[in-house]
Amino acid sequence: MEGGFNKHHLLGIRELLPSEIEFILNTADAMKEISFRDIKKVPTLRGKTVITFFYEPSTRTRTSFEIAAKRLSADTINISASTSSLVKGESLLDTARNLQAMQPDILIIRHPHAGAPHFLAKHINTAVINAGDGMHEHPTQALLDAMSIKEKKGTIEGLEIAIIGDITHSRVARSDILLFTKLRAKVRVAGPPTLIPPYIENLGAKVCPCIEDALEGADVVIALRVQRERLKQVLFPDLREYAIRFGLNKKRLALTKKDAVLMHPGPVNWGVELDPEVMDLERTIILNQVTNGVAVRMAILVLVAG
Repeated sequence: MEGGFNKHHLLGIRELLPSEIEFILNTADAMKEISFRDIKKVPTLRGKTVITFFYEPSTRTRTSFEIAAKRLSADTINISASTSSLVKGESLLDTARNLQAMQPDILIIRHPHAGAPHFLAKHINTAVINAGDGMHEHPTQALLDAMSIKEKKGTIEGLEIAIIGDITHSRVARSDILLFTKLRAKVRVAGPPTLIPPYIENLGAKVCPCIEDALEGADVVIALRVQRERLKQVLFPDLREYAIRFGLNKKRLALTKKDAVLMHPGPVNWGVELDPEVMDLERTIILNQVTNGVAVRMAILVLVAG
């Protein structure tokens, strides 16, 4: 539907039209002011039940989804894999079907395997929101990144966006590249060659041979976390070497446009991806991203709830 959003699920950026992305961002803009009221609650989802089901650790995503649901007056239930029947051998599908039998309205899932939310969406009637699936996608992170950029730049179209770091293991990178190119921005990536997947240019990103090429004249810089928990083999010498060759500091950021913004999906490995000297720069909008995450997730909850 042009200019609207009529999907029952949010599974990835790949499935969204540019007009649907813009509609989500406009809805999030309208939701944001609720978080700055004295009483941070509206009755929009009163009587709805939202379940968050996280198979992987999370602070920002899980907490902001829970806050978003509560600010919309939904009833929220949080389940982690370690305290569910999964530890007794129950399958993902059986768990989801049993949860659906309790008649929830929305299931938010983070799973280590790519495609898990898509699998559930085919087998249950409850609205499914992807909060990160393996190394595949993280759609709400890309949406909050876009919202944060639009607030500072007014638009996404025409911007030069540099994404730096561990591209291979980053679901954020994939969703960001898909979203930014759909909204007609130009995306460059740089990082250790062993952490740049060969197919990334097929998504619309340009691979730069060195970090300086990626940063030169950029409007936006997004640093990615080195995902040590996903590194099954040694793909670069050590974290100190990574920081020297790919860490972002004031000197490297001087290559970007004077009004360029610096972002990071978190959690940050300070001294690795980012030098602590950039923490309090005006151009660093990491906490803006966190604030906007609540607004974006409020918008998604409202929209998938119909």
